[in-house]
Amino acid sequence: NGARHITLAGHYAYIAADAGMVVVDLDDPLNPRHTATLPISDARASAVQFRYLWVTDASGVKLFDVTKLDKPVAIPSGDIPLANAQRLYLARTYAYVAAKEEGLVVVNITNPEDPKIYSKETFGGTMNDAEDVIVGSTNASLFAYVADGVNGMKVLQLTSPDSQPNFYGFSPAPMPELIAWAKTKSPALSLSKGLDR
Repeated sequence: NGARHITLAGHYAYIAADAGMVVVDLDDPLNPRHTATLPISDARASAVQFRYLWVTDASGVKLFDVTKLDKPVAIPSGDIPLANAQRLYLARTYAYVAAKEEGLVVVNITNPEDPKIYSKETFGGTMNDAEDVIVGSTNASLFAYVADGVNGMKVLQLTSPDSQPNFYGFSPAPMPELIAWAKTKSPALSLSKGLDR
């Protein structure tokens, strides 16, 4: 009941639902098999990177070890307290969390079990209804696309040769700059990532 977000890892699905985070084995797609339910209050969305599963909920972001994909194990030291975390996107050593009134929260996850909030950006309160975020790169720059609810769509440049002359390396520190925005006819609530090629 209440399924609202799904993340796939291998042949497992992590589904945010009324009961919490529901884990389903899809090895036989016509006969899905329930393997676990993580009792999370108001599970909203999730993302997987390597052997870690991050889940947004009523209290922020929770971390789980999914070395065994069918049986996630909670890692309380990796929890990130936020007032209203919605969707999140993982890009190398940073997690980008759409956090409603807190805007875009950037978290350093270099050590996933000891995350550090790197920055919170609302651009002077003009991005205060962040619902969803997707991160992508174009040439030498990194961008975040934010569905900012009643404020519409926002495009943030996270890295660029102009603002960060020495931004080279595997995962340069992001410096969000608001470079474009558009009002939408109705609240911007979610995004869809294009096909990677």
